[in-house]
Amino acid sequence: MDACVSPGMVARTIHEGGSSDILDKIHSPGCAAAIWQRRLAPELQERLDTIEPQFLPEARIELEADRVAEALDVVFGGCGLTRSDALRTMLTADVVGIARLFARIVGTTSLRLRLDVVDDNACTKFHQDNVPVRLLCSYRGRGTEYGLCRQGEIPSTIHEMARGAVALFRGQLWPSSETIGLAHRSPQILGLGETRLMLVIDPLGEIASKRM
Repeated sequence: MDACVSPGMVARTIHEGGSSDILDKIHSPGCAAAIWQRRLAPELQERLDTIEPQFLPEARIELEADRVAEALDVVFGGCGLTRSDALRTMLTADVVGIARLFARIVGTTSLRLRLDVVDDNACTKFHQDNVPVRLLCSYRGRGTEYGLCRQGEIPSTIHEMARGAVALFRGQLWPSSETIGLAHRSPQILGLGETRLMLVIDPLGEIASKRM
């Protein structure tokens, strides 16, 4: 999905593609978001679908990008997943890969990483995050909703990220004179009996905008 914009004014372009290279487009003029339209490995998706929600990993940690695997080892141990559990191995490898990709693209070595288990209506309002850029990926359940709009308004057309897709959304602290013409929110799942597992990654500190 692409929208014509005037660089330096309102960023409204959403770049989408089937390769992780598309995420580098977050630095291009007029880009509000970049989405890697990938699918989870079938084995990982099946295990995530069948595990009881109380065993899903939750974490809120600040760390160096090269220490994600070490931190997740502690997280998974705390939620009762043994080292022999295939979910622990597959999910660790996937999160580590995404964290390294994020660190390279935004030019940071320090991250704030969250694994959120959600079964209610979190973040019900369309918004832009108070960070330079945020990575979102839904491992279980519905993906993030988003749409083009003016600041403070609700998008007239709402899209939903596919499960497993990885997105970079520019935040309010993105180092550019462009304002952002896109907002996002969590899907409304209260009362539906659904449990989501979300990966959220923010950079710690400032980042440099790279012109493409």
